Amino acid sequence: MNFVVSGGGTGGHIYPALAIAKGLQEKYPRAKILYIGKDRGLEADLAPAAGLSFRPIRVRGFKRRVAWENLLALGEAGLGFFQARRIIADFQPAAVIGTGGYVCGPVLLAAICLKIPTLIHEQNVLPGITTRLLARFVRLVAVTFADSAQYLPRRARVELTGLPVRPEFLRARREESRRALGIPEDCFFILSFGGSQGARTINRAMREVIKRLGGRPDVCFLHVTGPGQYNDFMEGFTLPENGNTTIKPYLYEMPLALSAADLVVCRAGAATLAEITVTGAPAILVPYPYAAGNHQEYNARALESKGAAIVIKDEELRGETLANQIEKLLAAPRRLQEMAGASRQLGRPGALEDILQCIEDLILRGEKSRRG
Repeated sequence: MNFVVSGGGTGGHIYPALAIAKGLQEKYPRAKILYIGKDRGLEADLAPAAGLSFRPIRVRGFKRRVAWENLLALGEAGLGFFQARRIIADFQPAAVIGTGGYVCGPVLLAAICLKIPTLIHEQNVLPGITTRLLARFVRLVAVTFADSAQYLPRRARVELTGLPVRPEFLRARREESRRALGIPEDCFFILSFGGSQGARTINRAMREVIKRLGGRPDVCFLHVTGPGQYNDFMEGFTLPENGNTTIKPYLYEMPLALSAADLVVCRAGAATLAEITVTGAPAILVPYPYAAGNHQEYNARALESKGAAIVIKDEELRGETLANQIEKLLAAPRRLQEMAGASRQLGRPGALEDILQCIEDLILRGEKSRRG
């Protein structure tokens, strides 16, 4: 049994594809998995590094405005479609799975034309352009957030699965994580970060928050600046003398830190929110304002509407604003417990298993249809 996976452009599309590919390998040990992606995309490095066979196709992204470059993109999409069709016809997969990004559009379309079962996984509340265009044609759209259904065509078949997270996040336990990180059990632990590269606005605000609250003996901070912003953050900054504050350029122990946290301050990328909710952490979310379609705010509002998070827009974020909000939560332990419970309710620890089951069901239905 063979499978094709496709997704590209950003890690937010590629890592879910790799997680699904790994899950398929474990469920079907004799299966061959082929990753189809952009010839010079990030996936061209990450897929082979994960041990997957990789075949490139020619594609180019569309501008989100009227531009002559879109004619070139349309031509390359056509070329990519015929390349993908030839690759898929030769490989004969049992199913084709896409995780978003413009590269998986021609791949899924080729599979649809070849009458091969297709599934597209959408990470964000607001579906991307590729998902919205193909939703009515693919056999199934697997979504991370229930709210995504309202933005998809009515005839689309939608299944809530969640977003796969690394096993380390599922195994982490609060008490063990706090011991490993050296965080006292009676200390309120605040974890703040802005993604792998950091976030300047969150860094600026957290400097002020730590200056104001860092001296409290009952509060601990771990702030991650991003590798390129650490020196700027530390310039002229003095750590509180009580030893309860740690500043790092990058954090390798994120599963431990999230499971240990009493409150998280961060952006609202889909993968980050999936990790937060499986660990059941309350959050103050600051959506990245330049994300495509402002999708991070849609993600953040979905958690806020369920009582799992508080949203502060990037342009409204100030050190004083953030410190005031944190102080309100420190004075309201019951609300924090309710937020943690709501976060945990949104978590989907079985996301990968659910996606794999959806794929198996599609294959079985396809086989029954052919026999009929």
